[in-house]
Amino acid sequence: MDVYAMVVGFFQEGGVFMYPIALVMGVGVAIALERFAYLVKETHANRRDYDAILPLLRQKRLREVAELAKRSKSAVCRIVADGVARMSTTRRRQDIEYAMEEQLLEVLPAIERRTPYLATFANIATLLGLLGTIIGLIAAFTAVANADPAEKATLLSPALARALDAAEQDQRDRRKLGNRGGEVSQSARRAW
Repeated sequence: MDVYAMVVGFFQEGGVFMYPIALVMGVGVAIALERFAYLVKETHANRRDYDAILPLLRQKRLREVAELAKRSKSAVCRIVADGVARMSTTRRRQDIEYAMEEQLLEVLPAIERRTPYLATFANIATLLGLLGTIIGLIAAFTAVANADPAEKATLLSPALARALDAAEQDQRDRRKLGNRGGEVSQSARRAW
């Protein structure tokens, strides 16, 4: 329970800007988790279909490859299906590659969807933390300017602590979102 009380106390002492920072962090983590779950599911489906298609392609059983590609919704099957369909009209390797690359361009946006938002939310959290820090410092020095010389240290200390709490929360959130963005990007690359 000590850890919980410490986290809540830290959050409350950070000031008003802790709430938008926490909101941005929550949205960023939600996107990272959704993308990670989607990419794990897609990787599993692509791997399963790739393992089924590869032996058929090696044995040149193109009709069975086309049937398998029609049944499955995975990215690998859609790409291979376009290549096999183009093989029925042309034998030039370059035409088949173009057909597969064209399908790849249609599939990639679904895989990379919402991933760039992670970096955006990390930057927004940084800017909110910086704004909270600046406002905390302004409040601290405003309080000191109008205070008795004996009370200056007493007034300055909590205001500076609040400003630094916002900066610390911002950096913590940025590291978390930055790490999630890297994990999701790596998962997107592994999906292929």
